[in-house]
Amino acid sequence: MLQPLRTLVISVCLLLAHAAHATPQENTDDIGLLITGKGLLTQIDQVRQSVTDKTSDLVVNALGFLGVPYKRGGTSAETGFDCSGFVKAMYEQTVGLVLPRKAEQQAAATQKIDPTELKPGDLVFFNTMRRAFSHVGIYIGEGKFVHSPKPGAEVRVESMDLSYWRKSFNGARRILTRQPESSAVNLTDEQKSSPPVH
Repeated sequence: MLQPLRTLVISVCLLLAHAAHATPQENTDDIGLLITGKGLLTQIDQVRQSVTDKTSDLVVNALGFLGVPYKRGGTSAETGFDCSGFVKAMYEQTVGLVLPRKAEQQAAATQKIDPTELKPGDLVFFNTMRRAFSHVGIYIGEGKFVHSPKPGAEVRVESMDLSYWRKSFNGARRILTRQPESSAVNLTDEQKSSPPVH
C-alpha cells in the first residue's frame, strides 16, 4: 500500500514541478511573440541605436574642435569658444538642442546624475571661479572630458583625475532628449541647416 501511495505523491510532485516550469516559459514566449509581432523589438533597437549614434556624433564633433582658442563669450569656431559656448554649440550642431548660454543655467536645465553613472555626452561641472557650476565640459568616457578651459588656452581633452579637476568637480548632468520648454529647444533638421537670422 505504501509503494503505490509513494509513487502517486512523487508523480504529482513531478507533474506540478513540470507545470510550474512550463507556465512562465509559455508566457515569455507569448510576450516575445507579441513584442516581435508588433515590431516593438525593432523600434526599441532603433531608438537605442539612435541615442548611441547621437552620443557618438556629439563626442566626435566636439573632438573635431580641439585646438580652437578660448574666447570669453565665444560660441563658434570662427570667434573661439568659452566653456558654456562650446557645450551649447556642440549640442545645437549635433543633437539639435538649444541649451541655455551660461554654465550654471545649463546645470539647472539638465538632469543631475551620480558621477558613477557618467556616459559619453554627459556634462561635467566644476567650481573654477569660487562659485558652483562656473565651468562645464563634455564627458567623453574613460574619465576624460573635452572643454574650452581659459583665456590663452584651446579646446582640449583632460582627465577628471587630475588633482585640480578632482578638487573643483561640482557634479554631473545628463541632457534629456525632451527638455522643458524653458530650458532647451529641439531644432528640426531644417532649422539646423538654416543660417541664423540677425
